[in-house]
Amino acid sequence: MEFKRSIIASVPASREQGFAKSGIEAFHGRARFTGPTTVVVGSDVLEARHVVVAAGAKPAALGIPGEEHVITSERFLELDQLPSTIVFVGGGYISFEFAHVAVRAGARVSILHRGERPLELFDPDLVDLLVARTRALGVEIHLHTTVMGIERRDEQFHVQATTSGEHAVFDADMVVHGAGRVAEIDDLGLEAAGVEWDSHGVKVNEYLQSVSNPAVYAAGDAAAGGPPLTPVAGYEGRLVAANLLEGNHVTTDYAVVPSVVFTVPPLASVGLDERTARERGLRFTTHHEHTASWYSARRVGEPASGFKVLVDDVSSRIVGAHLLGRDAEEVINLFAMAMRAGLSASDIQQMLFAYPTSASDMAYMV
Repeated sequence: MEFKRSIIASVPASREQGFAKSGIEAFHGRARFTGPTTVVVGSDVLEARHVVVAAGAKPAALGIPGEEHVITSERFLELDQLPSTIVFVGGGYISFEFAHVAVRAGARVSILHRGERPLELFDPDLVDLLVARTRALGVEIHLHTTVMGIERRDEQFHVQATTSGEHAVFDADMVVHGAGRVAEIDDLGLEAAGVEWDSHGVKVNEYLQSVSNPAVYAAGDAAAGGPPLTPVAGYEGRLVAANLLEGNHVTTDYAVVPSVVFTVPPLASVGLDERTARERGLRFTTHHEHTASWYSARRVGEPASGFKVLVDDVSSRIVGAHLLGRDAEEVINLFAMAMRAGLSASDIQQMLFAYPTSASDMAYMV
């Protein structure tokens, strides 16, 4: 925590100073629309030709008794001391990444997920490998488990749940929200601006312009459309800026967006999974193997290692890549670059990679 704070403590002030130097004025407080292009922040009334909504996301409401006892991921990242026993509600990125940190730091950790499989946006076969690896670390992963309520007694929390229809109670020193996020726009008064929205964000067209109020744009997690990832937010911000300054001329393209779960080992994905590729009627070959016996995994003693790469039968181009193992968070970027550049499987096979490196495994994955 001390190291983290040494990196980020100065960021807000330096950003605001950078804004001021560029002629950008900052107003602090919760904003709300009072008209199509009128925004109120505290006692300040701001009028504009255009308004950009970039308010980010917040944890989704759980809608259960005792929800106030659940802490957010932001609060978890501010802890000075780690509790002995932690329950994570939900089986997504946040729960798995934090669980891998907490269990290695000595905590007893449980993940409660109501579905059949956690990390539902990732390849199911690789998720199964990661789940097995996570359980081997000591994390208890309870699937088909729905949290019904949370009670606090003294310093302990009692999580009431149903597991496959049976009642269960999980005791913890801390309960962490890992059950998904929604756009943080419900208190912006968007109705006053005539801006259509839902829990996914402001409804926008391909220019990230509101479908119901052309003076309003949205970017990042506040916009419905692209995946809720940090690089996507930056990409959308640049796109909105270009369209505001030069008129609508740049449209969104989310075809090649890599995504990573930063567990140990990491799980990474880019492009289509097998089900989506089949639904689109593509003819493709799946290259799939568990790679714990490969040198890149054996030399670091990583038993959870594998890949699945989808190659189009007609063009020989990469349709999707899914990786689990050491350096997956880096190698997935090379697959993304190859897909964006339209490289074929044979192009990758003919590459001369530095060896021994994780990237050199790519030639054997396609």
